[in-house]
Amino acid sequence: MGLRSIVLFVIALVIAALAALNWGTLSAPTVMSLGVTTVTAPLGLVMLGLTVLLAAFFLAYVLWLQGTVLVDARRHTKELQAQRELADKAEASRFTELRNFLESQENTHMARNGERHAAVLARIEQLEATLRQRAEQADNTLAAHIGQLEDRLDRRAVTASVATPVAATPLSASTVPASFDPRA
Repeated sequence: MGLRSIVLFVIALVIAALAALNWGTLSAPTVMSLGVTTVTAPLGLVMLGLTVLLAAFFLAYVLWLQGTVLVDARRHTKELQAQRELADKAEASRFTELRNFLESQENTHMARNGERHAAVLARIEQLEATLRQRAEQADNTLAAHIGQLEDRLDRRAVTASVATPVAATPLSASTVPASFDPRA
């Protein structure tokens, strides 16, 4: 009970106590004017009855007002709950959208990495092919040089054997290249 209810209850008790203590005066008949006519009735009881009627009216008004407030509060609670559900759905939608965005970014990143990886592999294969080609060219060039050296040696050996049948002419250092390895 609030302070207001206690104050109203005390006032009602004071009115009831005064009415009980002064019941004889309240119930004494008196001539009253109603505006168009006059009647004989106990003025105190009429005033007490009007006070009780006014109190009953105010009590009904307070109950109606409180009922209206409760109905409005319930309606507002339902509206707030509906808005909360909408906000929760919107938040879930944002999270879903964020997850989808992050997944698409990850997929794009993975695709770029795949493309870069494929480009690097292609470049490595190209470099390996170029390296193989150059190695083959170097092998061919070396084989050609060795063939030329062997041909020169064979010609000198034939020329030397025709000129001096018994002994072969020794090779000079100027006719054999420095990089020539006879063990090869």
